[in-house]
Amino acid sequence: MSTERRTRADAERNRERVLEAARALFAERGDQVQLPEVARAAGVGVGTVYRHFPDRAALVEAAAEQRFAEIEHYARTRCLAGPAGLRRYLEHVGEVLSRDRGLSAAIEAARGTAGSEPRGEARAGLEAVVAEVVARDRAAGELRDDCTVADVYLLVGCLSAVVRTGSGDWRRFLDLALHGLLPRAD
Repeated sequence: MSTERRTRADAERNRERVLEAARALFAERGDQVQLPEVARAAGVGVGTVYRHFPDRAALVEAAAEQRFAEIEHYARTRCLAGPAGLRRYLEHVGEVLSRDRGLSAAIEAARGTAGSEPRGEARAGLEAVVAEVVARDRAAGELRDDCTVADVYLLVGCLSAVVRTGSGDWRRFLDLALHGLLPRAD
């Protein structure tokens, strides 16, 4: 094995350790986490953190992208494999948002907006799988014919707000919202 390959493997392992530590700290303390703390928690030097993530915003975005990739993987493996895929997807998103409020707060603070939605490739991947889930559920008669990916994003935004503000039981909100997506008996 060449030294270059070993170095790349070590660098990738360090990057993953930094991301894992950052996500744990963000979950615990939200936007209050600083890069030296992440380095200590990951067992690496601060320089290693900066080599992979030039600033705190880059680290937050990488953590967000990792979370969106995990949600997309869940959707592909669990929501396309049977009935009520959209319900499973939205319940999973609610669980992720509920248990990971700190990361959502860090994303919003880093972006300077009140949104922690996916961007770029992460958004495209999620939109594609959500489109498949919606199409399957519509074809199975589980969703009204006019339900779109945009509707799902609207629901996720509302779900996120309910979780973020603690303004009610997000599961109850989701149940009411999904009832509105049932096929109409015209």
